[in-house]
Amino acid sequence: MPEPAFETVIGLEVHAQLKTRSKAFCACPVTFGAPPNTAVCPVCLGYPGSLPVANREMVTLAMRVALAAGCTIQPRSVFERKNYFYPDLPKGYQISQYELPLATGGGVEVETDAGVRRTVRLNRIHLEEDAGKSMHEFPWEDVPTDSSLVDLNRTGTPLIEIVTEPDLASPGEAFDYLLRVRRLVRWVDASDGNMEEGSLRCDANISLRPCGTAALGTKVEIKNLNSIAHVKKALEHEIARQAAALSSGGTVIQETRLFDPATGATKTMRTKEEAMDYRYFPDPDLGTLAVDAAWVAEVKASIPEMPEARAARFASQYALPVSDAELLCSARPLADWFEAAVRAHASNPKAIANWLLSDLLGRMSDADRQAGRVPVPPESLAALVALIDGGTISGKIAKEILPDMIATGKAPSDLVKEKGLVQISDEGALNEAVSKVIADNPAQAAAYRGGKAATFGWFVGQVMKATGGKAAPQLVNRLLKEELEKGA
Repeated sequence: MPEPAFETVIGLEVHAQLKTRSKAFCACPVTFGAPPNTAVCPVCLGYPGSLPVANREMVTLAMRVALAAGCTIQPRSVFERKNYFYPDLPKGYQISQYELPLATGGGVEVETDAGVRRTVRLNRIHLEEDAGKSMHEFPWEDVPTDSSLVDLNRTGTPLIEIVTEPDLASPGEAFDYLLRVRRLVRWVDASDGNMEEGSLRCDANISLRPCGTAALGTKVEIKNLNSIAHVKKALEHEIARQAAALSSGGTVIQETRLFDPATGATKTMRTKEEAMDYRYFPDPDLGTLAVDAAWVAEVKASIPEMPEARAARFASQYALPVSDAELLCSARPLADWFEAAVRAHASNPKAIANWLLSDLLGRMSDADRQAGRVPVPPESLAALVALIDGGTISGKIAKEILPDMIATGKAPSDLVKEKGLVQISDEGALNEAVSKVIADNPAQAAAYRGGKAATFGWFVGQVMKATGGKAAPQLVNRLLKEELEKGA
């Protein structure tokens, strides 16, 4: 297979909506799905004479993300006006940060296409406000189909923009990076990360250069990608498009493009602006944002154990496979649920993990997993595992009553009593069942004694069938082995 002629260079800008109750610079509520243009006021609409005031909680949540990503919090940062004209920008400018952002440096670990872990460097994390939303499809019959309307409810919603260095080398790496960033902002409870609601969006910058060269190629920006899968597909298309242009002796134009999910292709949106086109200057209505050491220390103390460290601890402390530990830490509420169950039955964390990952996770949507909405309380699963470990029920019986636990919310011990499912551990009673099964099946007994070891599993099944699945499996195995070997 020939070596590729070009290597890919990707940088990402992720916009994450912060989980504040009110907007960035006014007291309007942050809402999703409210009637259009009902969550607005003179400040977020940019009326003359209105004055913005920075939301302290916005800054605190931004610092949580920045500190969790290893960034340096700057003691002084400045809000600036980013000037451009668009129907969903009522002020004619967006309040953002440019020259002096809130946080710089840091990084996010990703897994490369070769399965190697490395760190993608962050350039900055800065604060800004969101614009409104242009609407081109409507649920109202009286709106002409060729119309566009504007909903300004989103205007002024607080955002952070997480900007990488051009460190990503493939669409696969970009995909993994976005998964980890989404987990990070959710983990520190700074953003809900719901791309379907627009609270996490991504702009991708991509260029190609001949392999072995250091200079960057001409950059193309792909705007407003609202799905991690779409980011990957858009980048894959751009790599093919740019490689075809360069291979044929053509050039790549610096521009902004949009991704069309229906065709899987990108299309030109506008010629790319430079920073000078936005005419950044400090917002005269907002003073310098000062963050002292005490505030940084307070925020740092509130950051929970991060997912990578927690997964490593799970693997070590609870003797779990690394893959299981990482899956348990795919969402903080899920990890919290697991540890709550372990606290309720500390002697067998591996069984609790197995039940959660094998029998419960498949019954949950992605939203359930992110919110930790497990179908049963952690104490109930712990009690179920304890019943198995104590010999009261078998694993087979446990699987039978799990759906009833989910449907009724009843404790497993109550369901076992109601259904008469207590495991048979009486050696005399089981001996009788074992002897009868062997006596009724002389051909199979002879086959086992003749060296056909697989027949043993058949005998176990017959004894379990004869006891309605209530026999203690370990005891059945021992008694069967003893009885079959008597006649060997």
